Amino acid sequence: MASKEGTDRRDDDEVCPVCKSSRYLNPNMRFLINPECYHKMCESCVDRIFSSGPSSCPVAGCRKTLRKNRFRKQTFEDIGVEREVDIRRRVMHILNRREEEFDSKRNYDDFLEQREEIIANLVLRIDVAKTEAQLQQYAQENMQSIRNNQALEEQEATSFQARMTLEQEEAQRRRQIARQEYESERRELHAGREDFLSRLASGTAADASAIAKEGHKVLLKKSSARRSEEDRIRQKQAALRGSETKRTGTPLTTADTAGTSSGLIKGLRKIKTPEPEKPYDPFMGLVPEKRDYYTLQQSYPSAYLDNLQKNTQVSAGGYNLQEYYSRTLLEAFAGLGCFVEEEVSRREAEKVSKPTATEGAAMAAVKEN
Repeated sequence: MASKEGTDRRDDDEVCPVCKSSRYLNPNMRFLINPECYHKMCESCVDRIFSSGPSSCPVAGCRKTLRKNRFRKQTFEDIGVEREVDIRRRVMHILNRREEEFDSKRNYDDFLEQREEIIANLVLRIDVAKTEAQLQQYAQENMQSIRNNQALEEQEATSFQARMTLEQEEAQRRRQIARQEYESERRELHAGREDFLSRLASGTAADASAIAKEGHKVLLKKSSARRSEEDRIRQKQAALRGSETKRTGTPLTTADTAGTSSGLIKGLRKIKTPEPEKPYDPFMGLVPEKRDYYTLQQSYPSAYLDNLQKNTQVSAGGYNLQEYYSRTLLEAFAGLGCFVEEEVSRREAEKVSKPTATEGAAMAAVKEN
């Protein structure tokens, strides 16, 4: 009875619910589905009903409006699996946050659990309107971060595909090099054997052992050179793979450029606004003429210095009163940053604490003995 019910259900799947055409009579029939309602119908009915524009689903009880460009071929045999895959793809296309965008691993795990709950609600048709509204609101508020993460996923997929292509080309090149080395080694071995036989034929019996040893040395030298070359090529390939992994293995982070999140997702990192670039300072904040305790003036009233300033013989030699003012004031205020009493008290305290610690260690050592 069970097998008969399964056969009837399979036969119903092969019959178009609109025109009642069967694949048994027309083996070339193609069935299409629309992700709006997932009702399966033949391609001829789709062309006949939806070619002029959007129309209601012809299946009894379904009032959803369908469009021809949304029809596609069914991928999975079970319609439930097909629908769940589409829902999961759509939700993950919107909720595409990455682990580095969260403050902790626990927050990221909570996000994954929340995403699975949303998918389960849509698959099982639980609070569909509320869930769809939350998704739409989140998509509108975080459009930029969603696009950034999609771009990162495409970049990673492209990089992975390029890396796979490079590895395949490298494997093919290694096979070709190994084949060429094998052919070259075979030709060299054959030529060496021919040379060895010709030398034995033209030589004497006393030279046979010497010729054999020489040939064996030549073979060992060639095999050693070949192994050294193989090791060098292997190390070079490993270095290239390491540099490629270092360049493309670390994923980019979008936590700093992500948009403001709604209340749907918790635990995201705060957006860090980069500080404005400061103007270039060649002295690293040092102002040559700035002092903590005084300000250098252009001139100071002094009868002696005024006479020097007016004397052309002094100025002709390159004497500058500004350097004199700067050096004199620096020497006068040089000791204001030193607090001798505090340094002396700190030094005395260190002297007192050291003998105390030494005496305590000595007493502990005596007790242990």
